Amino acid sequence: MIQNILLAVSGLGHAEEMLKTLKDVPSIQRAKVTVLHVVPPQSTAESMTAKWEEGGKILANAIQSLALNPSQVSSILRQGEPKDVVCQVADEIDADLIIMGSRGLKRLQSILANSVSQYVFQLSSRPMLLVKDDIYVKKINRIMVAMDNSDASKHCLDLALFLIRDIKGGELILSHVITDLGGESTASATQVNPEQHPVLAAAVAEARKHGVQPRCVLSMGKPGEKICRLAEELNVDLLLLGSPDRRPSIAKSFVDLDRLLGASLSDYVRINATCPVLLARTAAA
Repeated sequence: MIQNILLAVSGLGHAEEMLKTLKDVPSIQRAKVTVLHVVPPQSTAESMTAKWEEGGKILANAIQSLALNPSQVSSILRQGEPKDVVCQVADEIDADLIIMGSRGLKRLQSILANSVSQYVFQLSSRPMLLVKDDIYVKKINRIMVAMDNSDASKHCLDLALFLIRDIKGGELILSHVITDLGGESTASATQVNPEQHPVLAAAVAEARKHGVQPRCVLSMGKPGEKICRLAEELNVDLLLLGSPDRRPSIAKSFVDLDRLLGASLSDYVRINATCPVLLARTAAA
């Protein structure tokens, strides 16, 4: 399911470290990796030359630090608007996963700061693994999927099962939050019988088809806050969250300002989660 990975590097952050951790997962070990660095347009030839030289060094250092089989890794150095180029290259190589660093900026800050990761997530329908600068990347043993009835959530479950199936001692946690926007509920997270809730029951049935016996957690409260809290309390190494695409097909090339400026569960989680977050829409047709 994950055969082509696009790693966008900037010389900062934990994206390379995240890929090295992912490569320890048996189901990922055969995946091919394309390491991309984008040189933004420059005002003078001298600055352009300097940026190209700097970009070449960033790519070389990234590939050296990854220490991957040379037959599994390639590099691309390209000029352009970073958010556009990342999406273009992801399409060119038919990436199954995009890995990028993130400063964890809030929505309006992301727009004003021209956040590349935020824009790429808006413009690409491909799964995207965001690694904030201020988190600690751990070996992947415990994966949590935030479940609901959406196709995007089911796609996340498929990705999680692909990752967890060959991890020795790995644990899959299926969580579902019953929305209570009134604030903190008196009902705390609890271990539940999966058959007690239809969303979890369906997810458990799918996991068992793949030989995985998941752990289920049902909670109540504000979904974003609860998901982040559960991930921290359960010491989750990787969190998967579906983000249904609400943009009309005619506007695929435009940023979804409604999502950027309005309430968004995926935005809240990507900013506040204390572990890497894999955001996915629906499975590709």
